[in-house]
Amino acid sequence: MMRKKRKRGAPFGPCSRHGPRPATAPAPSPSPEPTRPAWTGMGLRAAPSCAAAAEVEQRRRPGLCPPPLELLLLLLLHAGDCQQPTQCRIQKCTTDFVSLTSHLNSATDSFDLEFCKALRAYAGCTQRTSKACRGNLVYHSAVLGISDLMSQRNCSKDGPTSSTNPEVTHDPCNYHSHAGVREHRMGDQNPPNYLFCGLFGDPHLRTFKDHFQTCKVEGAWPLIDNNYLSVQVTNVPVVPGSSATATNKITIIFKAHHECTDQKVYQAVTDDLPAAFVDGTTSGGDGDAKSLRIVERESGHYVEMHARYIGTTVFVRQVGRYLTLAIRMPEDLAMSYEESQDLQLCMNGCPVSERIDDGQGQVSAILGHSLPRTSLVQAWPGYTLETANTRCHEKMPVKDIYFQSCVFDLLTTGDANFTAAAHSALEDVEALHPRKERWHIFPSSGNGTPRGGSDLSVSLGLTCLILIVFL
Repeated sequence: MMRKKRKRGAPFGPCSRHGPRPATAPAPSPSPEPTRPAWTGMGLRAAPSCAAAAEVEQRRRPGLCPPPLELLLLLLLHAGDCQQPTQCRIQKCTTDFVSLTSHLNSATDSFDLEFCKALRAYAGCTQRTSKACRGNLVYHSAVLGISDLMSQRNCSKDGPTSSTNPEVTHDPCNYHSHAGVREHRMGDQNPPNYLFCGLFGDPHLRTFKDHFQTCKVEGAWPLIDNNYLSVQVTNVPVVPGSSATATNKITIIFKAHHECTDQKVYQAVTDDLPAAFVDGTTSGGDGDAKSLRIVERESGHYVEMHARYIGTTVFVRQVGRYLTLAIRMPEDLAMSYEESQDLQLCMNGCPVSERIDDGQGQVSAILGHSLPRTSLVQAWPGYTLETANTRCHEKMPVKDIYFQSCVFDLLTTGDANFTAAAHSALEDVEALHPRKERWHIFPSSGNGTPRGGSDLSVSLGLTCLILIVFL
């Protein structure tokens, strides 16, 4: 008997373009269709092993042929692993990149610099293993991902790279570097905690604990005094016959720190906001990557100080006739002080005798009563409560404690520059405060629950506060 010729063009095996051939034996109960291999663009999850790929194919329902494109992708995905299990080192490159970047904090000033160094190291690693990884989709995806990230971060292809050995890359004059090494040794993947403190207006203080106070504190007072940094402000009366004051002088001392920097002193007074330390220099430390530097953002009005060796950033502004200050500092360094240094407004707030409010922006709690609506009269020539509300609302649509501070300052001083001071203070919070959910502080009722923001309650509280100032 002559054998029937196989139809030209028909594929070998059970599959053809006309569908699977019927099975001669009863098929077992079908198993669920397997999902495609997990995939991430940067190769953080490796493709399944060859054995796993084979198992996937074996689990397919008998007689069911995968679509040609799906089959092709599956074969390509495992090609590198099946052919070169010991040569392609893309997973090692990815693991090193993760270890170099896992401790970085995007809120810090050095993030872009360190992230770009890690990306260049990642790119160099992929280049060294490119020949062995030819045909490996994880490798090619990583290469594309590196290119995209370098474009997003404006990283140059040429420049310093990170070493995969944290002990080698330890930089004693980069707080984030030695903090990352410490976390690596202790197995702690959480980045260091940062604290924020700000002072502005008449003067309004936001402490490291996010407590908000309006204080008198006339004269010189320490905001910060620890083993690394000292900040002192001097406040002068704003209006004759009033206890309201504002800051006209700021002195900042960056204390000497091993080989990172000598002691540097910065001093700003009204109408003299220099872009240099008192010794005429603009930086501290050796080498190109200065451990301490001053950056002038707006001549005579806004400077920033970046202290890499202690992970600290300071903003100083002049708005109108008075100065404002904002600072972010690692918690472990901010807490490094002796018992004799406990008078720090940023750490513990203003002394009770120097506070105008109760720390929550609610003066009625101090007075024990609220004033009638008829008492809401013009407090200072030029502004009524209504016009002050309108003016502040133009800059600050959210009626939080910064909005209230703006209204209070307008009513007590009549100086429109205090509106800009409150607005810039809120901008500094958004730039430096590490926790977005705490940017806005809202007045609290006596039991600590947030107040709904009633205009009447705000008006009563502000009126009581103004009366205290002029008593």
